[in-house]
Amino acid sequence: MDDTDQNDDLLTPEEARQDHQEMLWFLGLNAAFGMVLGALVAAALIAMDVGGLGTHIFRSETPYLAAFMISAPLALTFGSAVTGSAVMMMPYRKKFARRTKLPRRGTRR
Repeated sequence: MDDTDQNDDLLTPEEARQDHQEMLWFLGLNAAFGMVLGALVAAALIAMDVGGLGTHIFRSETPYLAAFMISAPLALTFGSAVTGSAVMMMPYRKKFARRTKLPRRGTRR
């Protein structure tokens, strides 16, 4: 591999900036989706009164605080799980296959 092949693999500053913006948007969208999913799961647990959870919350002196203390950890947990799976599914191999000529998995050089 000579120097011209290595220089072809590098991104220009504008391409790198655009790539980072796309990745952050992708991760942010997945995190938001996971947090909404976690909040919906918490709402379902409360609405279905699983283990008397809804009854305890609605009989509480501060039901909004109790509901928040159930919903927030679930939303954060689901948000981080969905973000983690999004990181593992990021399309690096597809995106840079044209530039870097990466070998396919399971093949030898």
